[in-house]
Amino acid sequence: MGRKRKGRDISGWLVVDKPAGMTSTSVVNKVRWAMEAKKAGHAGTLDPEATGVLAVALGEATKTVPYLTDDLKCYEFTVRLGQATNTDDAEGEVIAQSDARPSDDEIKGALGQFIGDIMQVPPKFSAVKIDGERAYKLARDGEDVEIAARPLWVESLVMLDREDEDHVLLELTCGKGGYVRSIARDLGAALGCFGHVRELRRIWSGPFTAAEGISIEEIDAKAKTTDLDAYLRPLEEVLAVLPEVKCTAEGATRLKHGNPGMVLASDVDYGEECWASFEGKAVAVGVFKAGELHPSRVFVD
Repeated sequence: MGRKRKGRDISGWLVVDKPAGMTSTSVVNKVRWAMEAKKAGHAGTLDPEATGVLAVALGEATKTVPYLTDDLKCYEFTVRLGQATNTDDAEGEVIAQSDARPSDDEIKGALGQFIGDIMQVPPKFSAVKIDGERAYKLARDGEDVEIAARPLWVESLVMLDREDEDHVLLELTCGKGGYVRSIARDLGAALGCFGHVRELRRIWSGPFTAAEGISIEEIDAKAKTTDLDAYLRPLEEVLAVLPEVKCTAEGATRLKHGNPGMVLASDVDYGEECWASFEGKAVAVGVFKAGELHPSRVFVD
């Protein structure tokens, strides 16, 4: 038998307003320690110097991570015009410079090419795997890595402010797998002046916003007390991207045992993915077929 994991059986989402200088993994470890939770994970890595929403899943909420990962996210970021760096952000070395500075109208005019379904090449200093190795490790070892372009859905990209001729503040709303650093790099290239990210903040991710996030200082102050439990958000919030069906008591029992269970549905199509609830609580996620939900994920009380 495997060794039993220590900690509390606690489930839900804790929305953290991540500070600069901390890795996403460090935030998850901090939350797990502070809440004495058995299991924790997160949806959507933020670079160490980035700030904003980092939603940490605890217990049964870890089963809903893919739905938040796939949901839309919004970022505010400042692009430093006139310089390219090897990391595409301010942490890297400047590798190219230009005296050219686009006008506000030129910047706004260039943004359209980054909206909709686009192909994006991740930064060389990223966690993308190349032949089993992380790209950032290969880049640190001096290898000139080639990373294939990946599809990305960009809902919107707008200019918010122009601090000075060297800096422009943008807002990006995009789907899964987007690299803001790549947007800054490619926008600089499109404008003929180079560019990299100076500052980056995730404003919201799915249903969670930075404004309602708890700080690391608050987590430390309330660590290992039940005070932190009041900040937990129910895992059902993340499932709101799927249609909900209600299940009977008998159906809930069958679903919890991993078997198809009877559900009450009026506007769900055959074969559609949805989630089943009983008395307001999520029971399972699965596929609807002829009055039953065939579960793929089951939530334990």
